[in-house]
Amino acid sequence: MNFMRNRTLLIGSLDGRFNARVPLRNIIVSCILAVAALFLSVFALRLGTIPISLADMMSALVGRATPRIIMIIVEWRLPRITMALIIGAALGMSGALFQSLIRNPLGSPDVIGFNTGAYTGVLIVITLLHGDNNITITLGALCGGIATAVAVYLLAWKQGIQGFRLIIIGIAVSAMLTAFNTWLMLSGTHETVMSAALWGAGSLNGMTWSRATPSAIACITGMLLCLGLVRHVRLMEMGDDMAGALGLSVGRTRLWLMIIGVLLVAAATAATGPVVFIALAAPQIAQRLCNTRSMVLMSSAGTGALLLLLADTIAQHLFTPYSLPVGIVTVSLGGVYMIWLLLRGTP
Repeated sequence: MNFMRNRTLLIGSLDGRFNARVPLRNIIVSCILAVAALFLSVFALRLGTIPISLADMMSALVGRATPRIIMIIVEWRLPRITMALIIGAALGMSGALFQSLIRNPLGSPDVIGFNTGAYTGVLIVITLLHGDNNITITLGALCGGIATAVAVYLLAWKQGIQGFRLIIIGIAVSAMLTAFNTWLMLSGTHETVMSAALWGAGSLNGMTWSRATPSAIACITGMLLCLGLVRHVRLMEMGDDMAGALGLSVGRTRLWLMIIGVLLVAAATAATGPVVFIALAAPQIAQRLCNTRSMVLMSSAGTGALLLLLADTIAQHLFTPYSLPVGIVTVSLGGVYMIWLLLRGTP
């Protein structure tokens, strides 16, 4: 694919207010990832304790199958697969955003601790405020994630923000929040602790449309906002001095991009609990697929969606008759991947 390396397509609006040159290879990679995710989705829809034929699956999607088949496909399996794709895409895009801002492959929200902060917000809602509906849990995750991001940002500020300093402080804050989360778990009632513990494993089990809707709306909104600021991300990758010389307000832009990234992580965490590895690995894989040093938001989102759906399919069907939380699969792979990054001498 070397012949595609320097070929670009100009994408823009008719009035000329927005235009961007997108490498052809990036578009092809994104299309391949979308097709792969589609095929894996069809495969996952058919799998389960009750196997469904392709014809019955298609009939259920258009409402022409038996009520039992429609219930299995539309109400049980489809919400889970849809949310795996949306949440994986949100985590992949968030990871690309943070790694671009911090300029370090370890600058992932699950390493810095933003998803731990979102988890803390949900634990406070469940154990202290006794909130159990989807909207309050989503709001708790958003508040916890944003509060953690603000704390890390302020603590890391020293005549500007340095990527390595932000990562170290984020790890320290994450450790403190983990201790606080343990205290919350120990001080809660048995029922709330069990609910929080199951949720904290990071799972798509029991996903329904009503549970998925608030987080899905927040994730899609965050991704659209992120794509709208893609030009700012490109300028920030040139360095603060160059971006400032081109007229960009560096501090304000970094803050807004971090807020959008935290929104994506918190919305994903509210739906499934903390799911690690996706935000860390998806941008790196996307960079290698696109053969570029710049962050590719769409390809990172596609890679994240495919990775999370693949991990959930493995968690459901490889360990039958048990259905593991997807977070167990991703954290296992994420630990190996992080060790590999450190052995490579990542600064």
